[in-house]
Amino acid sequence: MKEIIITSLLLWIYIPIFAQDVVDVHNTNDYVKAIEEQKESLMCEDDVPSKNNCGAKLRESNFHLGLDIQTKYVWRGIEMLSEDSAPVLFPGINYQWQGLYVYAMGGYAINGKYAEVDMGISYTWKGLTVGFNDYYYPTLSAKQDEYFTGGKRTGHWLEACATYTPEKVPIWLTISNFFYGYDKDRAYDGDGNEISAKQAYSTYFEIGTYYDFLDNNRISLAVGVTPSKSCYSDYQKKMALCNIDLKYSYNVKFKSGWTVPLSTEFIYNPVFDKPYINFIVNLAF
Repeated sequence: MKEIIITSLLLWIYIPIFAQDVVDVHNTNDYVKAIEEQKESLMCEDDVPSKNNCGAKLRESNFHLGLDIQTKYVWRGIEMLSEDSAPVLFPGINYQWQGLYVYAMGGYAINGKYAEVDMGISYTWKGLTVGFNDYYYPTLSAKQDEYFTGGKRTGHWLEACATYTPEKVPIWLTISNFFYGYDKDRAYDGDGNEISAKQAYSTYFEIGTYYDFLDNNRISLAVGVTPSKSCYSDYQKKMALCNIDLKYSYNVKFKSGWTVPLSTEFIYNPVFDKPYINFIVNLAF
């Protein structure tokens, strides 16, 4: 009886002390989480400075890096590198904050026959993304270029675009328009000299759907149409179905938690009656 009384007294003293150390821990998962947070807190205090070199509190970066690799660069049904074709690398950096997305991306063929520099900004709200993009294609054979000094004959392609992706319906709708820049419907004389160049305002509509599997693997189908003479039909047809894209995406997962998306797509452009097969690797950091 004496031993029971002593044991009860010890428990009565120990339990409140333990409860003070693990306040609001009501189950095993919460307890483990609390311990992990304490460890992270201790690690932050002991090993990582709490402020950066400017005196601001350290936080997770909103900047991200990426590198995409494509064996055949086809965009909205357009074969971007038709001669001396080669795989293209797309290095990029982006900034993400809530619905805001700002990026800069390059495109470079491994044989040196193609170059592209893109920049853009977009904002997403409740499934609707509205953005502006600038596509530019630097010179390949000369050191001098006209990125800021092109004037009316600029090589920039400025685009406004919008995409709507409903949360509960597996579709997306995209509309885009090149409202300024090099997108011109040109006319030439018998000697091949340019006699006129009118802004074409190339427009592209796309509707797509998808089906998800485990581990975020996905199969998707997209169909694109241009409603008037445009770059998508080589300025030849007033209206044309220009892109049919069937894609399967597979995520390779590593033990570290890193995921590498891989994709293979079959693309068909009815305007030119031409098919393509493209393999894509997406690396994100």
